[in-house]
Amino acid sequence: MPAPARDNVLTPSQLNTLARNLLEDAFPVVLVEGELGNLSRPASGHLYFTLKDARAQVRCALFKPKSQWLRFQPRDGLRVLARGRLTLYEARGDYQLILDSLEEAGEGALRRAFDELKARLQAEGLFDEGRKRPLPAYARRIGIITSPSGAAVRDVLSVLARRFPLVEADVLPVPVQGDGAAAQVRAMLERAGASGRYDVLVLARGGGSLEDLWAFNDEALARAIAASPVPVVSAIGHETDFTLADFAADLRAPTPSVAAELLVPSAIDVATRVRGLHQRLGVLQLQGMRERMQRTDRAALRLQVVAPQARLHALGERQQQALRRLHAAWQAREAAAHARLRHAGAVLRATRPERRLAQLRERLDRLAPRMQAAVARRLQADALRLRGVARSLEAVSPLATVARGYAILRHADGRVVRSTGDVAAGDRLSARVADGALRLRVESDEG
Repeated sequence: MPAPARDNVLTPSQLNTLARNLLEDAFPVVLVEGELGNLSRPASGHLYFTLKDARAQVRCALFKPKSQWLRFQPRDGLRVLARGRLTLYEARGDYQLILDSLEEAGEGALRRAFDELKARLQAEGLFDEGRKRPLPAYARRIGIITSPSGAAVRDVLSVLARRFPLVEADVLPVPVQGDGAAAQVRAMLERAGASGRYDVLVLARGGGSLEDLWAFNDEALARAIAASPVPVVSAIGHETDFTLADFAADLRAPTPSVAAELLVPSAIDVATRVRGLHQRLGVLQLQGMRERMQRTDRAALRLQVVAPQARLHALGERQQQALRRLHAAWQAREAAAHARLRHAGAVLRATRPERRLAQLRERLDRLAPRMQAAVARRLQADALRLRGVARSLEAVSPLATVARGYAILRHADGRVVRSTGDVAAGDRLSARVADGALRLRVESDEG
């Protein structure tokens, strides 16, 4: 056997590098569903585990920080869906998956998502009993939001026709399963509520798995149910099935058939109640007629006793007497007023006020010259006293002293110089004389 060429001989690290490159090129991104096993989370924060099925397993790694953003708690035995790239750890030659994301798979993931969303909406108060509205006692028109080809709509229509044929029921067709079903159910619910046509709306669907019923676990649909202007009844699945629509609705019915029974009364029960009310109305009318007849008889007896005609005659007599007294009193009052008026006229004629005014004018004419003379004398006396006071003021006035040749010395600040001690050499003074003021400077303060 010839010896191999040195160019074809590989070291383990070279072999592992080639294998890693081949794996990464052949499998850039893969999705693998399997069961978690050998789960390990060291202090570094990375997550290491194996994905396995009944016949094989593969090593996986989810590095920090991606492992911190998981929406569930990983544990051994949990079925998950992993997304990542296939590679080979060259140091040990281990074949493994380096993951970009990890999520729960199948029914378990849906159940956890349902529980988390339910808890959040319940904490907001969306499911509170206090905000739920009562259903109408007698609904005239019902809107059924459901699939037109399903068994649920047949059950609802059959029960409504059997129990109360007078009710109007409109089937509002929507898909109840699959992509886009939740949005179409919500849109139909909002249109039906805004139309003002219906007294109550029913969401109906037959039974199925959690995945089949998932359209009715939509958050936007639950909020639309809570905000609906008319009451909403949820009839989704069987009695053991629960959706978010059940909790948000004003009433949850175990099945569509039960929903129909709860919405309308039985025609037989209604007819029985109407007959009972009719009989009761007849009895009440008869009792009322008897009571009114008795009251009429008692009123007739009282009428005979009180004799209203005699009382009316007596009251008429009293009225006539009162009218006569009123007329006499009015005549007497009018005569007294005329007498007072005549007396006032006589007094006015006797006093003759125009003559009194003439006398007062004559007296005023006599007193006017005397008053003018008195005022003139008073003014003359006041003028004499004023001239005396003026002479007295002039005698004591410093200006008069200045006019006789004296002067008044003042400092610049206005203080009067009274002696030589009040000034010093160099001081600036002003001298007040008879016809003005002089500016002076002190040369010496010798006495």
